[in-house]
Amino acid sequence: MPEPEAYAYTDGASTGSRGPGGYGAVVSWGGKTEEISGVEQDTTNLRMEVTAACAALETIDEGHVVTVYSDSSYLVNCMRRGWYRKWRENGWLNHRKGPVANRDLWERLLEAVQRHREVRWRKVKGHSKTGGAHKIGNDRADALAVAAKREAGGDQRSGSKPPTEPDGTKLASK
Repeated sequence: MPEPEAYAYTDGASTGSRGPGGYGAVVSWGGKTEEISGVEQDTTNLRMEVTAACAALETIDEGHVVTVYSDSSYLVNCMRRGWYRKWRENGWLNHRKGPVANRDLWERLLEAVQRHREVRWRKVKGHSKTGGAHKIGNDRADALAVAAKREAGGDQRSGSKPPTEPDGTKLASK
């Protein structure tokens, strides 16, 4: 019998280097798809990227082989290259001997990963104008994150368009 598989598209958004932010994820497993999002008032884009991955892995029932798609190089590289192992060995200090940023979220993510049989990390191109196998899932996660950021009071990025559904229609506000 094949192992149960699950898929998660995750994204984060924040205003400036620190401010209101949101995260979004589209998760599919067991024949169902669920959209999740959330907000923080004082956050960074990286915190929202990692939070989205945590929320996705915590939402999916335990014991799956999960593939997480993210446009965050930092998140994907950390998990694929095992940077977190060195951080833990060094008492959560980075290579400059300073505290690892967002330790609370990295620890939460590592705990969420343990819930599953295997977690695979895949980098996708974010905000791509061209198509691709994962464009719809990534675009939807982005739309959820941007809508959540706005809900938190974050201004829309200058020059950006309001979030839309994959077919181009305006994203309904809650």
